[in-house]
Order: sequence, then C-alpha cells, then structure tokens
Amino acid sequence: MVAKVFYNQSCSICRAEINHYKKITKDEFDFVDVTNNEMAKVQTKSDAATLIRRMHVIENGHLYAGAKAFIIVWSKIPRYRWLAKILGLPVIFTLFHLVYEFVAFILFLKNKGQLSSNK
Repeated sequence: MVAKVFYNQSCSICRAEINHYKKITKDEFDFVDVTNNEMAKVQTKSDAATLIRRMHVIENGHLYAGAKAFIIVWSKIPRYRWLAKILGLPVIFTLFHLVYEFVAFILFLKNKGQLSSNK
C-alpha cells in the first residue's frame, strides 16, 4: 500500500529531503505539498500551521507526524531501513523525537511567514 507523505515544499530543507526520496523511490509514496493545499488540511484533519510544522504520513488509514513519520518513510526505502530500525528503538527514538522537534521548530519559525498566505 502506498503511503501518503505530506510535506512543506516551501521549506528548502524539506523540499531537498523529499526530492531525494522521490529520486530513490518508485511507487512507495504519494508526495503531497501542503503549501496552500486545502485538500491536505481535509485529508489530515489538520490546520496549515500543524502541516508546515512537521512532516505527516498517512499509512493504512492512520496519520503519523514528525519523527514517527520519518521512521515510516525510511522503513520503506531499502537504503534507509537500517536507520529506521536503529532510530525506532525505544530509547533512541525518544532522543530522535526530541532532536526532530527542535529542528522542526526552527524550520517552522523560518517558514511561518507562509501561514498568512495559507489560510
């Protein structure tokens, strides 16, 4: 089943990461830019700020965000499965989650200006 990945195309770091995944995957993902995307808000039941704050993935009807979303993405890419396994371990995941939240917050502050045009 194809996972739907919601990401912020307006963020240069997010865009570079997703473009990398697009190059190395085939049909594992449906990538959805959340920038000015009302359908993304409906599908995730999230507001614009929530969507640009973290990457989101819908897999098997469940919505995941942040570090957990990355674990899901990496687990489907052969060259990153090892990373998903290591960072998915309970204690390590907690640390990964904290680092992700810090970085995501910095990127959110950098990109929050787009919210005024994303309402």
